[in-house]
Amino acid sequence: MKRILILIGKIIVKLLRMMKRNAGNLPGIVIWHLSGHKCCSIFKVECPVIAITGTNGKTSVTNCIAKLFESSGKRLIINKEGNNLDTGICSLLLRHCDMSGRVNADLMILETDESHVPVVYSQMKLETLVVLDFFRDQLDRNGEMETLIRKIEGFCKTFSGNLILNGDDPNTARLGRANPDNKNVKYFHAEKYAFATSEIYEASEGRFCPFCGEALSYEYYQYSHIGKFSCEKCGFGTDYEPYVTASDIDLEKHIFTVDGHQYTPRLNSIYNVYNMTAVAAVAKLYNIDRKITEKVISRYTVKNGRMEHFMLGSCQTTLNLAKNPVGANMTLRVMNEMNGEKELLFVLNDNIADGLDVSWIWDINFSIFRDVTRVVTAGTRAYDIAVRIKCSGYDARKIAVRPELDDAVRELASTPGRKFVIANYTAVQPTRAALKRYIAEHGGMSDEKN
Repeated sequence: MKRILILIGKIIVKLLRMMKRNAGNLPGIVIWHLSGHKCCSIFKVECPVIAITGTNGKTSVTNCIAKLFESSGKRLIINKEGNNLDTGICSLLLRHCDMSGRVNADLMILETDESHVPVVYSQMKLETLVVLDFFRDQLDRNGEMETLIRKIEGFCKTFSGNLILNGDDPNTARLGRANPDNKNVKYFHAEKYAFATSEIYEASEGRFCPFCGEALSYEYYQYSHIGKFSCEKCGFGTDYEPYVTASDIDLEKHIFTVDGHQYTPRLNSIYNVYNMTAVAAVAKLYNIDRKITEKVISRYTVKNGRMEHFMLGSCQTTLNLAKNPVGANMTLRVMNEMNGEKELLFVLNDNIADGLDVSWIWDINFSIFRDVTRVVTAGTRAYDIAVRIKCSGYDARKIAVRPELDDAVRELASTPGRKFVIANYTAVQPTRAALKRYIAEHGGMSDEKN
């Protein structure tokens, strides 16, 4: 039966490729139905598997970890395009297996949706799981965050492989206690950076200890509920030592240090420092040469709407994907930490892939605006985000609503100065396209030409 499913899947992949489609998800969907919802069980995976999960940062960390191993000469399988559900991973493996289902690789590095970690890795053996963070995201698909965490916690109760956790996120760090017999749990940590605060200014999901219910005490907040925390009642947060620590963080100079070695990332935010610290933890675990790690971290960037840079004429513009409040707040934080006046374009859609419920925008902290002289809003819910920004106390006379993207980009570029663009999931690629159309017509440059 498995051979028949493999044959069917490969035929679908080939047909889609002939139609110039990427075959990223549909073959897996077909096999999911035919296999009784266990589409990843049809493969024979004998190589080590590294999985990366969490609400934010999965794609960047997955691709960066892949670059650590690319020079090793190993045959790697990576879902660089995303497609991180079980059906997407199944589609990926169909392209890399023989007719018996045996996967031809020395190592697999797989971005995995948080809700699908138990699904996928109950069907194939996992060697290392990297968990970055947990935030509220797509509530109409994932449900409340606690429901999601408990799914992964249930998986971790029987998982004895390498578990690399963000020790500064109480929602992630709690997974380290799921299996007391697992001696392979490791944490990464970042020391206080210049813009850390003693009070929380953003939506938070980590206020109470998950074990005793006591309010957590924070020495500092880096962003949202990420920071140095402890429970004064049961000691949660003080019961583990970091495996790697990012110290001497200087965003102005683009530097941080891990294990006495200085790194110079291109992407400049505390959020990215955490991502790269997770990469450094994997590099240490797999004994990757530090020169390779330094090269990867110093050169890594993304050009798919994640802190991507454009020049709209003479206006420097940064585009960032934000699919939940924390992603939006992080872009606002980067914007506010930059001196001088700036303008913002916020593009908000409510398509199925975004989640039809856009109430999450009320957890974005627009009240921290600093030197933001004008806001343009666009997308299917352009008026909703405009009202949200107005309700934060921002002067409505400085808000321009332009639902159509080309109109919005022209409006944004009609004045000089520094620009920032926030776009949610289905909005980010159309926004990139609109920025490039403007550049083609009026001049400028994108990262792809740098």
